[in-house]
Amino acid sequence: MEVEDKMQGRIPKVVVVGGTYIDMAIRCDQTPSSGQSFIGSALSYTITGPGPNEAVEAAMCGCEVHLISKVGGDPFGQMARANLAEYNVDTAYLCTAEAKNTGTVVTLVNAAGENASVTYPGANCALLPQDIEAAEQIIRDSDVCLIHGQLPQAAIVTAIRCAKLHGTTVILNPARPLDQPGKTFGDVPLEYFSADVLIPNLYEAADITEHSAANIHTAKLIGSDLVARGVGSAVITMGKRGCMVVDRAGADHIPAFEIEFVDQTCTGDAFAGALAASCAVGDDMRRAVRFASAAGALVCTKFGAIESLPTKAEIIELLQKQDIE
Repeated sequence: MEVEDKMQGRIPKVVVVGGTYIDMAIRCDQTPSSGQSFIGSALSYTITGPGPNEAVEAAMCGCEVHLISKVGGDPFGQMARANLAEYNVDTAYLCTAEAKNTGTVVTLVNAAGENASVTYPGANCALLPQDIEAAEQIIRDSDVCLIHGQLPQAAIVTAIRCAKLHGTTVILNPARPLDQPGKTFGDVPLEYFSADVLIPNLYEAADITEHSAANIHTAKLIGSDLVARGVGSAVITMGKRGCMVVDRAGADHIPAFEIEFVDQTCTGDAFAGALAASCAVGDDMRRAVRFASAAGALVCTKFGAIESLPTKAEIIELLQKQDIE
């Protein structure tokens, strides 16, 4: 595969801007209702969040990866740094908000495998434009700046502006900012439309462009609207229905891979991290989306989040298998 050959040359560099969390999962026979209390049977702590997940996926695809994010001045923050180092993700710009706790997701998993969770953003809410500006040299020297929108909007906008100033490719997932809960996607800053690649899901894309219908038949129209507003390439993800890639060269549907679904956790993050890695080596957008789709499919074949992310070799193997079939 072209992806494999290019990645054997110089090491591509990706910088990820995204939230960091610790997932505290508790297994129990039943999920308690109000007023109830049960004894749990197992407890696990795992680093998670768009920042770590996307950064680790890009690293597993052979990239040099730097993470810009924020953790609290607590043991969870130290745990996040140690875990990311094990995956060869640089944490020099993983900032610390000493007075805050690290973002945490508390998940209760019952005997049937059903889960309920509560997310506490914590230190992620304290990521400031100054934190992004402090990492300007890393952003300048990177091939791709991958940004997940679920952070304070000022930090997101600063990251986009910084990357565009230095000619670094911007890939943006326009998830709703942490500090804009009451706003609609139609209110996104103009900087979002300067992204080289925008990767919303179908419903986010419809909201941004204020389309009333969000389905596979309108995806091309929605993508064209995003491109008309300034986006370089609109990659609209549609789950099992694949992706719609729209740019000034036209529109193409990239089908999803047929795999046996086990757990859909981390699918979007695997897709984004692999897409950034493929773009970082200069692959054209359709090839990059296919590579990313393979990563998103593979992560669904295993339980878990960061531990289920596929390696570059596994992605290439699936692509080659698909080509033979």
